[in-house]
Amino acid sequence: MGRIVQVILRIRLQRIVTKAPDLAALAARLAAEPRVGLDTEFLRERTYRAQLCLVQLSSPGDAACVDPLALTDLTPLAGVLASSAVIKVMHASRQDLEVLMPSTGLVRPVFDTQIAAALTGLPAQIGYAEAVRRLLGQQLAKSHTRTDWSRRPLSSEQLEYALDDVRYLLPLAARLEEELGRLGRLEWLAEELSTLEDAGALGTEPDDAWQRLKGLNELDPARVRLTRALAAWRERRAVDSNRPRGWILDDAVLREIILRLPRSHEALAQIPGMPPAVVKHSGEELLAQLRGADIPDPPPPPPGRPRPDPAKAALVKKLAAIIQAAARELNLAPEVLATRRDLELLADGSRDVAPLHGWRRRAVGERLLAAL
Repeated sequence: MGRIVQVILRIRLQRIVTKAPDLAALAARLAAEPRVGLDTEFLRERTYRAQLCLVQLSSPGDAACVDPLALTDLTPLAGVLASSAVIKVMHASRQDLEVLMPSTGLVRPVFDTQIAAALTGLPAQIGYAEAVRRLLGQQLAKSHTRTDWSRRPLSSEQLEYALDDVRYLLPLAARLEEELGRLGRLEWLAEELSTLEDAGALGTEPDDAWQRLKGLNELDPARVRLTRALAAWRERRAVDSNRPRGWILDDAVLREIILRLPRSHEALAQIPGMPPAVVKHSGEELLAQLRGADIPDPPPPPPGRPRPDPAKAALVKKLAAIIQAAARELNLAPEVLATRRDLELLADGSRDVAPLHGWRRRAVGERLLAAL
């Protein structure tokens, strides 16, 4: 009898919801559950905004794919995803939350199994398949990792693969929650999960786009200001045209503009890697950004990477040793406690860093402050 039930369940798992009445019925069933598994499939390679192609959902006795390409109104689903009475169990949820936002609004509350796994001592960025293998002893297929989820129809094998991404979420969450309770770290998990309810953290405001760029500490203050202005300009262009920001202007080209400060179309065109189409269609706009910043031509930074400050390097090394020791004591990956960037900011005098807040401050932050 058990085998028959399994076969029936697998048949049910292979269905895809494409009609409004079926979506309403599914949403009604899920709304009665305390927890549902949730995942998405999307495409972002050619656009700024990701195209939501599939939403997978599960409960203890049900699972289905919802087809947002066939359904123009996801309101019934949005009600479930926003319900405070239903915990949405996800793995590495931030991208999925960002992709779902335009169609369903902010998804909350969320139990992220990747975050929970890291707090038990598993690798900080452990993948879903590896977590399922380690904790549930199940091996997931990898045959459709490069599927174009926007193409229709989807085969039964593709749907089965997609539903594997939610089939084990609920038992995985239960296992992790049990372990965190044993370790006395459920409060840690609550702190971490609360950050997922900040809608502002799920997108990039143009004026904050510069924070994605690396190497700003190598630039003089004038060029840092210019970097912020150009990154915001690029982000707005990417949003308006719905194209990846790298298609508007590559990071390496953006950096060369900042270093060279071109003042003419000709100088702009001579920058290595500069696409001719950008010079033709956006050159004047770019040059206006440079002129509008009203930055005098400061001497360019010396070639190559600047020599590290020995005192700062020694301090960062000292702080890293404290993190390593605390991580061993707690059986955590060191980056769960603090990143290299956190330690560099501490060494520079900043105190608004993750290791000095919440449970991390109690676990290791006071030791870091003592060392400083």
